[in-house]
Amino acid sequence: MSERVIAIIQGRMSSSRLPGKILADIAGQPMLQRVFARTSRAATVTETIFATTTDLTDDPVAEYCDFSGIPFTRGSLYDVLDRYYQTARQAKADYVVRITADCPVIDPALIDDVVNTILDTGDSKFDFVANRLPPPYQRTYPIGLDVEACTFKALEKAWKSAKEPQHREHAMPYFYEGVELSTVNRQRSEGMSPRGFKVALLNHTTDFGDYRWTVDTPEDLEFIRQVYARFDGRDDFSWKEVLDLVHNEPQLMEINAGVKHKTLKDIDERAAGH
Repeated sequence: MSERVIAIIQGRMSSSRLPGKILADIAGQPMLQRVFARTSRAATVTETIFATTTDLTDDPVAEYCDFSGIPFTRGSLYDVLDRYYQTARQAKADYVVRITADCPVIDPALIDDVVNTILDTGDSKFDFVANRLPPPYQRTYPIGLDVEACTFKALEKAWKSAKEPQHREHAMPYFYEGVELSTVNRQRSEGMSPRGFKVALLNHTTDFGDYRWTVDTPEDLEFIRQVYARFDGRDDFSWKEVLDLVHNEPQLMEINAGVKHKTLKDIDERAAGH
């Protein structure tokens, strides 16, 4: 029986910086539809599921998914790790891919790179693979192309063991916190985390880590709308095509150049007491 790789896109209406962004229009379709369509194109992914919350503010998300035929689940507002675990368990996942709903230029080829690394049955069997980790690690792919994957077994272990709010809200730091990575080649580093998870980080040979292609603010949304407009509203362009575009039209990057990226230390204050 082939392995079930379940891509789970997390998203909710009550994002702190741009509420309602996941239903914001991008060239005629809501952002979550764009992210779903692009994620679903990954060759390695068996099924893509949208994981939103049981909060009343997310009723429109559930209604949109239902209406559009997007498989979805509803779970805890702040315990995103639980939301992932319950969705993965119901979907009988062997491997879980984490995507966030604010990444409308997520690239299926990069999802495949991460999944193929964790599926690799050679000597190095990984529990967790990503193409970016938060500081102090260096990111080399643009912000907004973030892919994380783990085995269901590792997810279950984290779900049972993780107690800290940042581990529950950010879903996957429990795997890689404190890991010391050694370079294997220009495109991969790996290491064993203090909690015993085998971790791999995929790197791009040229560092584009300060390029910002995610949607957290009105400026970010305007940037993405401009990108989609350049591709006539299609969503099958690759991240390399976006790279060519912003290099040809550097003024596009100025639209959201002033936006500061949130870090793992930013726990939603509203989660306190949950």
